[in-house]
Amino acid sequence: MSLMGSLYIGASGLQTSQNALNTTAHNMSNVDTVGYTRQQVQLGTRTYKTISKSAASNAYLQTGHGVNYTQVKQVRDYFLDKAYRRESGRSAFYDTSAVAVEEIENLFQELEGRAFAGAISNLWTSVQEMAKDPGNAVNQGVFVQRCSEFLSRANAVYTGLCEYQDNLNYQVMQQVNTMNAYAKRISELNQEIVKIESGKVEHANDLKDERNQLIDELSSMGYIDVREDADGNALIRLEGKDFVKADSYNEICLYADKETGFYTPYWKQLAETNIVNGIEEVNIEGAELFNMQQIISTDRNTDIGALKAMLVARGDRRATHKDLDPAYYDKDIKQSIIMNVQAEFDQLVNKLTTAINKVFADAADRETAKDPNSTYMRDPATGQAYTIFNTMTGSTDPADFSVENIIINGTIKQAPSLLGFKKPDGKIDQETADILKDVFTEEAYTLNPGVKTATNFINYYNNLISQVANTGSALWGISENQQLTVDSIAAAREQVLGVSSDEEMSNMVMFQNAYNASSRYINVISEMLEHIIVSLGR
Repeated sequence: MSLMGSLYIGASGLQTSQNALNTTAHNMSNVDTVGYTRQQVQLGTRTYKTISKSAASNAYLQTGHGVNYTQVKQVRDYFLDKAYRRESGRSAFYDTSAVAVEEIENLFQELEGRAFAGAISNLWTSVQEMAKDPGNAVNQGVFVQRCSEFLSRANAVYTGLCEYQDNLNYQVMQQVNTMNAYAKRISELNQEIVKIESGKVEHANDLKDERNQLIDELSSMGYIDVREDADGNALIRLEGKDFVKADSYNEICLYADKETGFYTPYWKQLAETNIVNGIEEVNIEGAELFNMQQIISTDRNTDIGALKAMLVARGDRRATHKDLDPAYYDKDIKQSIIMNVQAEFDQLVNKLTTAINKVFADAADRETAKDPNSTYMRDPATGQAYTIFNTMTGSTDPADFSVENIIINGTIKQAPSLLGFKKPDGKIDQETADILKDVFTEEAYTLNPGVKTATNFINYYNNLISQVANTGSALWGISENQQLTVDSIAAAREQVLGVSSDEEMSNMVMFQNAYNASSRYINVISEMLEHIIVSLGR
């Protein structure tokens, strides 16, 4: 090979070493950059020049043209990425669920945990005092006042639960908007990366870092599956449906329930749009993003993503005692912490108010059985038995008694002494007072169809609070354990894609030495050429 050709070998060494040094410096400058993936230099040989061929030789006589800067690749592990994204999504699910329980606990703590418990305690105390002296007008007035206090505080608790549902609903909207924004950006990055790398010369590693970071963020919001096609596009499936394609994405839309305003995420391309009476209506049946009837299970991967956790915790409506019907409790509200608490709390109010009303209705019926013309415990104008509690709609059906529509009987509220507790013969009605007292101590109520241990009205609320606390404790325990799993995988992944300053310094020294060696090689060739030219020139 000529000496002039040898200069190209040295030049390739200089160029390659300089590029490798630039890559190493780039790694060093991004050692603390979130989402950055370590870049690794790959070197190869340039094509060989064949000088002669001989059948008698073991190999052809060839000379090399130097080193070639093959590529700068990202160092990642597909299996660690997949595991991290799955477990990150699962961690987000349980963390979001635990936070929801914590918010409910804080709601009761805002009321100091004693406000409503105190209302029940005060009502129970007034019943006990009235049982001691049923005919005392002061005791009767205090009893009616405590009934009013009970309703007022019950309404405050239930309203707080509903407001938190609305808050979660707003978070659902924000989360969906964020997911769509991420999907749009990923599809844009796909196009930019393919455009840059289509020439097989440049590598869009920094754009890939941005794309991978977005995918990591997206994985905490829902169950995703990611693959890369032959052109380098990142293709993403969300909950088993195509989300991000090569150069576009399928938008997630929100359907707002007409009664509650609760959002249901659905796939725009799968929904049907119809025109009814000139109004556009969307049918999302079969297009829902999540199947909310699925059992939450790690084995089935149905416990992944913060968005799903929000929807599960929020539920799909305001729950009442009617939702505790065993026929559909498991399917409809069992998995929703807020709907559970709403239904169980409403059941307490429903059972207690209807039980108190029944006591007075039964007292009136007993006297009527003795004397059909008796007006004891009855409104003289209507002949109806007095009730402490009424509904806003005027319904007397116990099933219609709910926190949001129960009011105190206006007549009794203005004149508690109408209760009297005095029979037509002038005797004090101790029997009714004792029955009213027994209502609070009878252990005949359970929180929900899944609870078998019966309790009374005095302990019902405490059992409800304990159930919430136990659920929160269990969820936080799962969340903490899941976070340990995520941290473990993240640490293993960081060993692969993370930048080690010590390793990069070692590489820098190596490439610097290679650069110096190439420089010396060129100097030697240059001196040889100079010597030959000078000698021949003489």
